[in-house]
Amino acid sequence: MMEEQWKRSLYLYVDQINRGRVEPRTEPRHTAVNDPRFLMEQGERSRRLAEWYDARGIKPLRGETGVKTLRLVRQTPSEVITEISLHSAFYYEKGGLTHREDTVNSERLTFSREGNGWEIAAVERAIPERQAVRKAVTEAAGRTYGGEDEPLPLPQPLLNRSILGGMAETREVLYRREDAAAYADRWWQEGNPEFETFAVDCTNYVSQCLFAGGAPINYTGKRETGWWYKGYAGNREWWSFSWTVSDSLQRYLSTGRSSGLRAEVVKRPEQLMLGDVIQYDWDGNGQFQHSTIVTAFDAGGMPLVNAHTVSSRHRYWDYRDSYAWTDRTVYRFFHINDYL
Repeated sequence: MMEEQWKRSLYLYVDQINRGRVEPRTEPRHTAVNDPRFLMEQGERSRRLAEWYDARGIKPLRGETGVKTLRLVRQTPSEVITEISLHSAFYYEKGGLTHREDTVNSERLTFSREGNGWEIAAVERAIPERQAVRKAVTEAAGRTYGGEDEPLPLPQPLLNRSILGGMAETREVLYRREDAAAYADRWWQEGNPEFETFAVDCTNYVSQCLFAGGAPINYTGKRETGWWYKGYAGNREWWSFSWTVSDSLQRYLSTGRSSGLRAEVVKRPEQLMLGDVIQYDWDGNGQFQHSTIVTAFDAGGMPLVNAHTVSSRHRYWDYRDSYAWTDRTVYRFFHINDYL
């Protein structure tokens, strides 16, 4: 019975979040939240979303938000703390076409008993897109593993058997943009089990997409150089920083080379094509913390992107709806060479 009571407040909260995405200018008639900080931030976010919709020239149509309880952290007769996942599908119209974007966010909610009911006393959101440090995370037999000194029982990575056999290949290959985008759409919500998954997984995911499009591995055996992935061998990590770390990939793509994965920095998002890369410096300090890949375009020709960490599919490129975004955000647009 207690679970049914606090979950009523959870479903009211999910409905409020969903409505706020579609009708940001409308004040909620009912709220389950009594967290002043959250309510203030939500009010500012609603104002920003409304202005953003106007600037993009879109008309919100509807939203569908599903909730999944990830972990019950604490439960007493007067308090419940739980971690949840929110999968939001947002539909909007632009230029006579209907678009859909998906995002998956995680939150921790604290429910407090008030009289005969329950209210949400605190809403906590991690912002993993702002984290630059990667920590390996995987699950096997229901157990979570992590840390440099703990064995990680992983499936054999996709490249372990074939990567070295292709190292001598020097001919140019065509970058298959549609294949890169198709891979991104296939694995946007979950990780390909043939690769390691990271707690902050955006650049690992983008690198996989580039590789699926035909970008050749540049294997050096040194983590600080090249662009390569081999998985785990003897409990040792075998991948370059450029494969997994956003700022390292940014530096790799910014460096000129005569062959292999190459890119041109362009000035405007309209210059990008399928399979191109956008990177994000949330603080404007020159440190890029997030990576996305272009997978579609809206009716106005603006790029839509996929990402991991906060799993996203066909999200508008500028990320102004992200909790990581700030007014200091700097973007870098990489057009991947047609021949690599």
